[in-house]
Amino acid sequence: MKKVVLALSLILTMAALGACSGIQKANGQDSKNGKVLTIGTSADFPPFETRDVSGNIVGFDVDLGNYIGQKLGYKVEFKDMNFDGLIGALQTKRVNMVLAGMSATADRKKNVDFSIAYNHSGEMFVTKKGSSIKTVNDLKGKTLGVQLGSIQDEGAQKLQKTIPFQVQKMDNSTTLIQDLLSNRIQAAYLDKSVAEGYIKKQGLAGFDDPTASSPGMAAAFPKGSSLAKDVNKVLKQMQQNGKLAELQKKWIKNN
Repeated sequence: MKKVVLALSLILTMAALGACSGIQKANGQDSKNGKVLTIGTSADFPPFETRDVSGNIVGFDVDLGNYIGQKLGYKVEFKDMNFDGLIGALQTKRVNMVLAGMSATADRKKNVDFSIAYNHSGEMFVTKKGSSIKTVNDLKGKTLGVQLGSIQDEGAQKLQKTIPFQVQKMDNSTTLIQDLLSNRIQAAYLDKSVAEGYIKKQGLAGFDDPTASSPGMAAAFPKGSSLAKDVNKVLKQMQQNGKLAELQKKWIKNN
């Protein structure tokens, strides 16, 4: 009987240790103890994050996240989800941080913490070649596509206060461009780096948004996360040693 009780105790102890291990993995602690840094992203935003022909998530933010993980001693795992679900994933601790070309806006700062900015690119309106839309005022009476939950979504709402146009919200930038090409929308409102890639590859046209300046892209964290301080140290090192410029050249300037 004592042997049975002892065996059960050992099983329960091992199960408890296993459960603790799973929690540590989700919390993204030191990989030297078998722990993982889970990064949320939305792989429909080239050149920052997209899927290659093999289905792997690649891009500026992926290289950035892997570099940060290496420097801080983590094994990195990316979780792909809709952009508008990323902040909720941070709040519920399903991911430890977000790298998704996310702008550090004042509204978002109410719900999450941000690192220092790692990229500034601004916004752009994309149209088909030959479109009559050449300025923001030309949006009057037209339908503008935006990605749900993006800074462009917020910007379009502000523009509607002075210019009457319709807004079509979609889950990802790929769908925006498909709808533009099929004439379901007349313009798409995107991050400039992303927009320039589509303009080049799809033979489209576009113009810069003159109405606002982007606060810059940053990594996002749950409120009060100690990880933000560590990531900021790595980002500052990358600014100084040229690694950040190297990633920008690889993914943005050569896009």
